[in-house]
Amino acid sequence: MSTMGLQTVTPDRIAEKSLSLLQDLLAGFRPRDFAIRLWDGSTWDPESGQPPRFTMVIRNPAVLRRMFLSPSELSLGEAYLQGDFDIEGSIESAIALGDYLVRQPRGIAGRLRLARDLLALPAGKRPAVVRPLERLRGVRHSLHRDRKAVRYHYDVSNDFYSLFLDERMVYSCAYFSSGGEDLDVAQERKLDYICRKLRLRRGERLLDIGCGWGGLVIHAASRYGAEAVGITLSEPQASLANERIRRAGLSDRCRVEVRDYREVDGPPAYDKMVSVGMFEHVGESLLPEYFRRAFLLLRPGGVFLNHGIARNPAFPPVPGPSFTDHHVFPDGELVPVSTTMCCAEASGFEVRDVESLREQYILTLRHWVTRLEARRDEARRATDERTYRLWRLYMAGAAHKFRIGQNNVYQVLLSRSSGRESGLPLTRADWYAEDRPLGTGKEGNTYG
Repeated sequence: MSTMGLQTVTPDRIAEKSLSLLQDLLAGFRPRDFAIRLWDGSTWDPESGQPPRFTMVIRNPAVLRRMFLSPSELSLGEAYLQGDFDIEGSIESAIALGDYLVRQPRGIAGRLRLARDLLALPAGKRPAVVRPLERLRGVRHSLHRDRKAVRYHYDVSNDFYSLFLDERMVYSCAYFSSGGEDLDVAQERKLDYICRKLRLRRGERLLDIGCGWGGLVIHAASRYGAEAVGITLSEPQASLANERIRRAGLSDRCRVEVRDYREVDGPPAYDKMVSVGMFEHVGESLLPEYFRRAFLLLRPGGVFLNHGIARNPAFPPVPGPSFTDHHVFPDGELVPVSTTMCCAEASGFEVRDVESLREQYILTLRHWVTRLEARRDEARRATDERTYRLWRLYMAGAAHKFRIGQNNVYQVLLSRSSGRESGLPLTRADWYAEDRPLGTGKEGNTYG
């Protein structure tokens, strides 16, 4: 076998075969600045001789067959979820390695050779894996099924989310000016940036679709004097959000309700609308309905800011089943931003502005992963080891996808102009006027 970089040669033939197989699989990956450590202590160190960016720790001799006989995001992710291997160090860097393994092209001869080598390794007992996507019943994106899918992700535990989110518990990308700011500062800047984009004024009615723990409605009411309503499908989110509203003394100006966007009816009642990080759950087939309802709820001349993750249609799809679909966001769907705008326009909206915040999400996710890792023991007590591993892997994987351009995140500002002049300013200057007092209206007053 190849012994390049091998520090400990073990008489265990299974370990030798396993390490040789991994060396063959990873021969073309660069930079080779990581380490691999097997269950018996044998290691394969980085080529550079420098400390590794991360170490992949294989704990179970049988896991390689399960991971690579039919390699996919799902097979690799579930092996990590089960604890068959671990990542010490930068898990985001390790995601790039997994991406390489899944996408690595192999001809028929290469696949047969890999299968032969894997079948020579122990099979072990395949662990039972519970996949939320397989437990969902009913019509995809029906009200009943969407409630179950959304609650699976967001009802984990308020205490768990508070371990890695900012003090306002904003579960979407922050807005950094230099990249070095504290997460709390960057998230407050994001909330204010959204209010500036909406040009929110005192007394205006704001609807926040998918409001999470209420960070934006509280900010809009306290800093801008808006009358804000937030809706979510998560009862724990709504409960905590309304408690925070009460503690802030804002119950007369804002509230959060447990309601689907399809259950909000009535005549045009809102001056401004916003949706941040909820759009990914709608589903492509329901986008016309989503934008149609938003259009009908918005008063003429009003604006709607839709903030959501989009996939890059030019990026090669990842082969095999998706780990995120099966374990993180059941029934979630990402569409290109062009699809979003076409559906919005078909509903009557005018597209006024489109802004990519891709780099902002990379920074935000790295903050979340670091904060979660620093509080691992608390996370395990609040939930369990599996939940900790799931969120660590998913957030690091998301950061990798944003970094390489596979995914993006856009704020699309839409106007219900109704065939007349929009009434919007000629420039974006007021969006960036951070030197003025927060929440000033046309009269120059500060609200809150």
